[in-house]
Amino acid sequence: MASNSEPRWLTEDELATWLALVGVIFKLPGVLDNQLQRDSGLTHFEYLVLAGLSESPDRSLRMSDLAGFANGSLSRLSHVVKRLENRGFVVRRTAEDDGRITVATLTDSGYDFVVTAAPGHVGAVREFVIDALSPEQLHQLRAIAGQIMTRVDPDQACPGGRETMGG
Repeated sequence: MASNSEPRWLTEDELATWLALVGVIFKLPGVLDNQLQRDSGLTHFEYLVLAGLSESPDRSLRMSDLAGFANGSLSRLSHVVKRLENRGFVVRRTAEDDGRITVATLTDSGYDFVVTAAPGHVGAVREFVIDALSPEQLHQLRAIAGQIMTRVDPDQACPGGRETMGG
């Protein structure tokens, strides 16, 4: 949009929709983080990292792929993986076929931990999102989230069909 053009202001309905989404964007992560912290001592991002590794072949992923899965930067992921390594949940190694690539692998202890954490997290996801919507609304939400993610981050658009231990 040209800098001298008039902004396309939101209509009353568009503003109400936007404010409803902003509420979800700000409040839902806190609710999910609180449940995970209380029950497992994990942040939601740490949980996503562990869950992503638990569902990968050999429980291993390239760090760049893991960052994409968890919707985080490589820098943030590196800090989180270091914390998870210190807890004995993850180990890092250089890829056998390319020394420039780092691979994260979930340990047996990490797998046991995420399997224990999953029911509580899935319960929270179900309570605050899944059970609040009809099957049709869930389908619509997935489509809407996919469209927004395509605009926000075209290279990492929400896969929509990915199955995780509760997301």
